[in-house]
Amino acid sequence: MPIFDQLERYDGAVALITENGEITYKELIEKADMVGGFLAERSLAFCVCSNRMGAVIGYVGMLRKRVVPVMVNFAIDKDLFAQLFNIYRPQFIWQPADFESEGGTLFHMDGYELKKTGFSDLPKMADDLALLLTTSGSTGSPKLVRQTYENINANTVSIMEYLGIEQSERAITTLPMNYTYGLSIIQSHLYAGASIVLTEKSFMQREFWNLFRKSEATSFGGVPYTYEMLKRLHFLQMDLPSLHYITQAGGKLERDLHLEFAEGMRKMGKRFIVMYGATEATARMAYVPAEFAVEKAGSIGIAIPGGRLELQDESGTQITQSGIVGELIYYGPNVTLGYAESREDLANGDERHGRLETGDMAMRDADGFFYVVGRKNRFLKIYGNRVNLMEVEQILKKNGFEAVCVGKDDHMRIYTTNRETERLRDYIAEKTRINRTAFTVIRIDAIPRSESGKVLYSELQ
Repeated sequence: MPIFDQLERYDGAVALITENGEITYKELIEKADMVGGFLAERSLAFCVCSNRMGAVIGYVGMLRKRVVPVMVNFAIDKDLFAQLFNIYRPQFIWQPADFESEGGTLFHMDGYELKKTGFSDLPKMADDLALLLTTSGSTGSPKLVRQTYENINANTVSIMEYLGIEQSERAITTLPMNYTYGLSIIQSHLYAGASIVLTEKSFMQREFWNLFRKSEATSFGGVPYTYEMLKRLHFLQMDLPSLHYITQAGGKLERDLHLEFAEGMRKMGKRFIVMYGATEATARMAYVPAEFAVEKAGSIGIAIPGGRLELQDESGTQITQSGIVGELIYYGPNVTLGYAESREDLANGDERHGRLETGDMAMRDADGFFYVVGRKNRFLKIYGNRVNLMEVEQILKKNGFEAVCVGKDDHMRIYTTNRETERLRDYIAEKTRINRTAFTVIRIDAIPRSESGKVLYSELQ
């Protein structure tokens, strides 16, 4: 069953809030179904995303009509949009009125317009296919993740359960809607009959915090980069009486920063919840319950309700002892079907069968909490020794260097925005004992990041 088929139960409750006003669930349904009335059931549509009311209305309308949306950021590069358009051949595009694309306009609403492209006689899609999202950090690839209605429902209900989302909650947008983490916040709050405060303002802008207070927002989510910036803003000293909790996902948060926010929120009597997820698992796989936020700082926590985590060694054997590193494997109904790289792939069935190899190397402590120690493909062998690139990056960061590491066996490349490249070279040689001939330091103007703040390592290559 599509996730938004039950919204009628909330009727007069407030669904969406912006700087300019709000709409109830009844109004949301009327507007969403109006959009859906122009769409053909089981068609493919591009949903050009922004944190505006029109974007959410169109998305809800698509899922209620069993239309499969491809979630696209409105700031997408024009050439990449054209590439996706030609590969996937959508029948419709729901987009901001000032967005440029092909097709004839059918309908206008709330700053958005619906276009019909003219593609026809297209391959059928799998009956349970509900949604297509780009893989996190993907900027130049047509690879999409295929999510089902069951995936979305299962993960949404699980998130609502472990976060305790009730109808009184009001989440403010801090992440792109086309990003699985940002979308999951919208979905879980709408499913609960709660409210979404929509804004395209950055938390670095005063207007964001003015709206936060005016709308009495209760929560928001952020990636590790968000929390680095919030620390600079002295967030823990802000007066935000309506705030209930904050969440973090989208990458590993450094233990010291995790501990700082966990302790700060606890002192205020509020919750800090670190989570772990992936687009390939719809959104979330693990979380650290707020009551353990301080004691388990640095951990990704335990499996979400309905899911299961395990570790396996290089031979594929399950690791049952604590303190042993292995690849993290997740099992659950939110594990997606697989990838698509062409229009024809949308007809494919389930390729994962509820099991996801995360590619993360992790260990489990004696209490059953998991800790990610690196990526399976982010280890190098340097002169016979195994080097964890994540650890090298963390060592550099603690000494004030902004740097990221890539490379191949026997040669590591360190990209940094700092001018003191020789000091960096000396520091790494001293701290890691890696031979100076085994690494190169390269200065760059800025570290490339995705819209969610993740480092785009592929662009460094």
